[in-house]
Amino acid sequence: MSDLRSYLAQIRKTRDLKTIRSRVSTRFEIAGITAKADGSQAVLFEDVRGSGFRLVSNLVGTRSRFAQAVGGKDIHKRVISAISRAKKPKRAPGRFLQNLARNTSQLPIVTHFEKESGPFITSSIIYAVNPDTGRQNSSFHRMMPIDKTHLSIRMVEGRHLHRCFVDAKEHGEDLRVAVTIGVHPAVSIAGAYQAEWGADEIDIANSLLGGRLTLARLESTGLDVPSGAEIVMEGRILRDVTHKEWMVEMLQTYDHKRAQPVFELESLHYRDRPIFHDILSGYSEHRLLMGMPIESKLTGGLKKAYGQTRRVSMTNGGCSWLHAVVQIKKRTGADPKRIIKKAFELHRSLKQVTIVDEDIDPDSADSVEYAMATRFQADGDLVILKNVRGSSLDPSSDQKKLRTAKMGIDATRPLSKRPEGFELARIPGVEKIRLDRYA
Repeated sequence: MSDLRSYLAQIRKTRDLKTIRSRVSTRFEIAGITAKADGSQAVLFEDVRGSGFRLVSNLVGTRSRFAQAVGGKDIHKRVISAISRAKKPKRAPGRFLQNLARNTSQLPIVTHFEKESGPFITSSIIYAVNPDTGRQNSSFHRMMPIDKTHLSIRMVEGRHLHRCFVDAKEHGEDLRVAVTIGVHPAVSIAGAYQAEWGADEIDIANSLLGGRLTLARLESTGLDVPSGAEIVMEGRILRDVTHKEWMVEMLQTYDHKRAQPVFELESLHYRDRPIFHDILSGYSEHRLLMGMPIESKLTGGLKKAYGQTRRVSMTNGGCSWLHAVVQIKKRTGADPKRIIKKAFELHRSLKQVTIVDEDIDPDSADSVEYAMATRFQADGDLVILKNVRGSSLDPSSDQKKLRTAKMGIDATRPLSKRPEGFELARIPGVEKIRLDRYA
């Protein structure tokens, strides 16, 4: 099995799943509980007021659960391998065909924040046909209900679904799509990965799952979706209708109002005792789902270009999106600045890149700041890029032109200085000492 339920059974065994049987509200309460559990357990809500659906949140809110989802502790090795060995899944009957509805009234769509434009479906993965290759594309897009059969759909201009939508619109057509909610996290992780145009992210998910993922063909759209999906919607993204919305992004800040395309629902299928997946925007699951695939992309790309790259960390303080720390084995004084430039090329949303030595933990903010305090000189080790393409999420940037300034920091040991002056002192055997053994 390679569906959401098999993953829940897996993390239940490792005590990473908390089940709440008390009745809860979709208006702020579920979001509040998820926020309190952030960085600890996934949460399964058995009784959601006004809905017969169960709801799960914080599925991959820690690196440990993320590793369980991709099937190995070395997350980046698993993801990079899955990308290079992407494999088309086999077919199986859709278990979601057990029930049919014509509107979204039963779905436990969560209202997360006080100033958002409405409740949002935050885990929705959209499937569409690539007009150039005929293969499918799958990607994350949040959806806000307008009425029982229409939802706004957030699309970033230039990304793959938007390109599919523009192509359909130019041909005078609506874009036929399918939507899944509640899939194995490996499918979500692949959907969050920014694959090359024409690649099918579902093949990456299948590789992560060891070839166990199966797809079911939908009659109306002819699209393939995971056969074990909890909820599947079919419909059209209307070519000439928009609706204004705004939402909380990865930085936990409010986006500005945007006129977004509208999805028109035709059918909604769901499994018996279905499980709705909700992702709390700006918290750990959201950040890891978006940031970890980028971490893998940077790790693979930098290691390929510069073999001395050891690890990459998309930092918590940088919302797993804007700041990266790169650990390297420094060989020449020019290495750090070359790697800074390449990192900015690989992920254009990066605003800050810090290069550190092998003895610095890139996941530790204290360790990185220590490297800056003892190994960095601002007049020679700082790289500043002005008026370059940045992230639309950064509220300090030029939001209309998407221009920003970027900074690279070389916090590595100067090769011209004596190495002993930078060696971290250690106490032999300190790691074996336990205070509770001493009276």
